[in-house]
Amino acid sequence: MLKTALILSLGIVLSACAHESSSPTPAAPPTTAPDQWVGRWIGVEGLNLTLSKDAAAGPGHYLLKMQYGLDAEQSGTYKGQATADGIAFNRQDGSQLLRAGDGQATGLKWLADKHNCLIVKPGEGYCRD
Repeated sequence: MLKTALILSLGIVLSACAHESSSPTPAAPPTTAPDQWVGRWIGVEGLNLTLSKDAAAGPGHYLLKMQYGLDAEQSGTYKGQATADGIAFNRQDGSQLLRAGDGQATGLKWLADKHNCLIVKPGEGYCRD
């Protein structure tokens, strides 16, 4: 009787282990997407973004040269780092995240029909034709 219980217990444990190992492992987010974003992006009313790799800092690091507002002080070059959701960076108005989207996601009617865009926040986006 004890032997039967032990065998059943072992079977249950092995079954649970087999179940865990057969469950799919979530895929890691693509890390190359930001590399595809390198280049110039155009916003509205003269706003723009030029994204380049930061070779000195290594893979996954970027430089964001941007004019993000109409005032002269709303521009600069910022260091960014790739994350699972986009490129994280800091500027005078705080921590930001650059992520892919479409013109509708920018919240700007002038970009609404675009399909290849990068968005910082509603009202701030940059697109390519």
